[in-house]
Amino acid sequence: MTFPDNLKYTKEHEWVKVDGDTATIGITDFAQRELGDIVYVEVDTEGEDLDKDEVFGTVEAVKTVSDLFMPVSGEVVTFNEALEDEPELINKDPYGKGWIIKVKMQNPEELAELLDAETYQKNIKA
Repeated sequence: MTFPDNLKYTKEHEWVKVDGDTATIGITDFAQRELGDIVYVEVDTEGEDLDKDEVFGTVEAVKTVSDLFMPVSGEVVTFNEALEDEPELINKDPYGKGWIIKVKMQNPEELAELLDAETYQKNIKA
């Protein structure tokens, strides 16, 4: 499993990549492995302002459905439409083509509450 050092992580297994006031969000390599083959991604919050820890969508795998949680507060500005036809991109490339949403952050200071790669790895092994 890989955990890029340039990303921030949540205990709920989302990752965050920051570019200015925009955060790109997906699920970690660990999460996609735990879920198994992803067959559907639903995000119906595009255009909405959501608070940190609110559910922004769901990921459906063969055996389970898992909620996706906002790592930071902000407006969901973009959904990765490629996932509509190829949800398995999350399994193949969780940190690249498998990103899920982009958010215009409202409180960038919330990033300080997220985990770095090393801390996230320790949490999933605990």
